[in-house]
Amino acid sequence: MSKQDELVFLPLGGVGEIGMNLALYGYGAPSNRQWIMVDCGVTFPGPELPGVDLVLPDIRFLAEERKNLKGIIITHAHEDHYGALADLWPGLNVPVYASPFTDGMLDAKRNYERTRADVPITIFKQGDRINVGPFEIEAVGVNHSIPEPMSLVIRTPLGNIVHTGDWKIDHAPSLGPLTDEARFRAIGDEGVLALMCDSTNAMRDGVSPQEEEVSASLTKIIENATGRVAITTFSSNVGRIRSIAKASAAAGREVLLLGSSMKRVCDVARDVGLMEGLNPFIAEDEFGYIPRDKVVVILTGSQGESRAALAKISRDEMRNVAFTAGDTVVFSSRAIPGNEKAINDIKNGLVEQGIHIVTDSEALVHVSGHPRRHELQQMYEWTRPQILVPVHGEAAHLTAQAELGLQSGIKTVPRVRNGDILRLAPGPATVIGTAPHGRIYKDGGLIGDFEEMGIGERRKLSFAGHVSVNVVLDERYDFNADPEVVAIGLPEFDDEGEDMSDTLYDAVLGAVESIPRGKRKDLAMVQEAVRRAVRGTANEVWGKKPVVTVFINKL
Repeated sequence: MSKQDELVFLPLGGVGEIGMNLALYGYGAPSNRQWIMVDCGVTFPGPELPGVDLVLPDIRFLAEERKNLKGIIITHAHEDHYGALADLWPGLNVPVYASPFTDGMLDAKRNYERTRADVPITIFKQGDRINVGPFEIEAVGVNHSIPEPMSLVIRTPLGNIVHTGDWKIDHAPSLGPLTDEARFRAIGDEGVLALMCDSTNAMRDGVSPQEEEVSASLTKIIENATGRVAITTFSSNVGRIRSIAKASAAAGREVLLLGSSMKRVCDVARDVGLMEGLNPFIAEDEFGYIPRDKVVVILTGSQGESRAALAKISRDEMRNVAFTAGDTVVFSSRAIPGNEKAINDIKNGLVEQGIHIVTDSEALVHVSGHPRRHELQQMYEWTRPQILVPVHGEAAHLTAQAELGLQSGIKTVPRVRNGDILRLAPGPATVIGTAPHGRIYKDGGLIGDFEEMGIGERRKLSFAGHVSVNVVLDERYDFNADPEVVAIGLPEFDDEGEDMSDTLYDAVLGAVESIPRGKRKDLAMVQEAVRRAVRGTANEVWGKKPVVTVFINKL
């Protein structure tokens, strides 16, 4: 260790937002730091990004630092923590460490999508220690809503960091591991410089309900139902799926899995030994032969996804599976902000069919996988950090945890957001600079920034449509034939009942004829005049300006 060596933290995603988690830790002199990456997640696009499939963190910073990036560690297999790995790894090509379940999920996704890179994984799980560059990293077991999550202890010559990842405290989960209090206390005794801690539920008092309470509630719902029962949940929540399968067996019901992601996750869970002790699931074509009171369906669609199994059932579009009046659908999940309308649309479709809906506002059918305020305070007590850095949350979540940390006696709680370079040691924790950061977009088989992917133009098209105009001039610069006007996404008629295409056609004629024949030799000027005339006319009769493309050709 030299006098110039520093320990720094740089989030490129997940700090100031929910999702797209990507954290960098650097050690060494400012001119020659070595880095590790923790997690590489995605977030999902809203309606403001038409056509975009996934939103990924911008890793331009690593283009300059790639030779100094020593490895990537994935804490668990939720999309917001590992979903960008296959798309971004080919440009990094460094060792990746992850659990057997995460490895299986990557492999299953590659086989399903057939376009993703084959990312070689070194298995890393609870209790393991590895050396990556100047860092020694230990995996500590925590509980969360997915198999094999882990916190990381990152040891350096300048101090130890605890990176919690996603976690909560559940003393009787349906699927382990338990959050390892004894190990965290021992790490606290060793000394913790900084705690990087999940903030998702920092605004909620108390402790998260236990998974066994959810299991008991779901068991009661299944036992009391007179018709079919369908339960929709996150496909990654293998513990919840196990709970539902066991409750169904106890009630004498068969279980059907519906949805490709649900089946894929359960196949991976079975491969790593997490589905033992459950009855076999039935095939989809058996559904119609089983009495209504003898079947439970576990299916995708809890977030209103239009192509998921539940959405298709709400539209009565499934080939082998349909529900009828008196059946029950349970939403064993929370609504991710932004998905509420899509979820309500599905609920309304089910209600129209006479199906009874159960949500977490009516019964305990879901618990979060993240710590509430009392659980956060327990983590502070176990690890006793000198510095608290709230991560994994929007500004309100980060601020709530910062205030809680200060109230709990942690003296240093710096304000950090995506792109901030936080020096943890030596000296006081200080933001010493910023790094390039932001978002890039996966659209079909391509990845690029906002402009490269044409998202801005696509957004304009979605608001005001498109008009294409083709004008052919003869050797005297008169019309050789009638101009062609094709309008897509515009109203068919104006407010006086005139055909919109005819109105725009007249605007094209007027624009060209208003230019003296001698000046029409400047085809670019003619093109721009036509474009302006069409946009102006559309705005005058409609109140909106469409995207206009004009082609001018001369014989």
